[in-house]
Amino acid sequence: MRLTSLDVFRGITIALMILVNMAGVADDVYPPLAHADWHGCTPTDLVFPFFLFIIGVAMTFSLSKYTEGEKPQSAVYWRILRRAAILFALGLLLNGFWNQGIWTFDLSSIRLMGVLQRISLAYLFASLTVLKLPRKGQWILAAVLLIGYWLAMMYVPVPGYGSGVLTRSGNFGAYVDRLIIPKVHLYKGDGFNFLGDPEGLFSTIPAIVSVLAGYFSGQWIRSQPVQSRTSIGLALFGVGCLIVGWAWGWTFPINKKIWTSSYVVFTSGWALLLLAACYELIEVRRIKRWSKPFEIMGLNAIALFVASVLLIKILVKTNIGTGEKAPSTYNWIYQNVFASWAGTFNGSFLFALVTVLLWLLVAIIMYRQRWFLKV
Repeated sequence: MRLTSLDVFRGITIALMILVNMAGVADDVYPPLAHADWHGCTPTDLVFPFFLFIIGVAMTFSLSKYTEGEKPQSAVYWRILRRAAILFALGLLLNGFWNQGIWTFDLSSIRLMGVLQRISLAYLFASLTVLKLPRKGQWILAAVLLIGYWLAMMYVPVPGYGSGVLTRSGNFGAYVDRLIIPKVHLYKGDGFNFLGDPEGLFSTIPAIVSVLAGYFSGQWIRSQPVQSRTSIGLALFGVGCLIVGWAWGWTFPINKKIWTSSYVVFTSGWALLLLAACYELIEVRRIKRWSKPFEIMGLNAIALFVASVLLIKILVKTNIGTGEKAPSTYNWIYQNVFASWAGTFNGSFLFALVTVLLWLLVAIIMYRQRWFLKV
């Protein structure tokens, strides 16, 4: 069984990712297209957990025969490990793509973690959880991971800072990452100053639950008829998660960069609402014409993800002209093609929107040629 609404959901997410990544490079960007500086959640902060949630829903179908009777053989685990290793390696390739104007892949200074690395680890551990634990055990583990992470972050003291300090350098997750990962391999931007990593190892623990939330949702969909009551059920679960995540945020703030437990629950709520809308329109009401571009993008999401990130790196790291004041290719296009007549905020948005349409064209060509790149 293939859930078309899930492909559309994935396509919407990859389109939003390209939009916010491209717009976010500019100095002036509309607030919804930028990440929250620290605590809080913008639409941009929904993109990453949506990817993890989608992976979980997809696992419901890809692993169904092993969770409904057939015992998984060693080849299944090797396939999962292979996929996780490829995703991790792709993340490292993106991290090391450009340095001092050339592609060097310097192992002595490359950032170890990143978006694809987190997806890799979360997918790996969620898959093992699904295959090794009964359904009740999966729910218990999810609760233990979220509550345990909350207690560790709030009550385990960090040398030099104390307990419950949720700053970039003082939070317990950043401290654990500094103990495990040499500082030269930590994140080097966004004010972290080698003191933590927004996709660090310790904060990947609750990210596993973002995948499991998708898996639980997929399991529920598979057990229900293709009717509006299924969409309503998803939406009600989503509203419940929003309320619980928002309430939890009063004691453990919603924060993407340290992937707080409240953030997991809150963003899972939004994912459920979007999945419910896609499911109702596509699976129940069969209203599909609007969704075809997103479905096409969703069928080649990993290829678009990697290629779009590489394009941004090239645009940012190359220059038009010579000399110290030579603008980056990104800034030259942004200023001369878009901002010069549309203004800075509109210009950054239009540049990003044109980029999304460019990648949609690439996806359409791949779709018509039946090129589907899977990991």
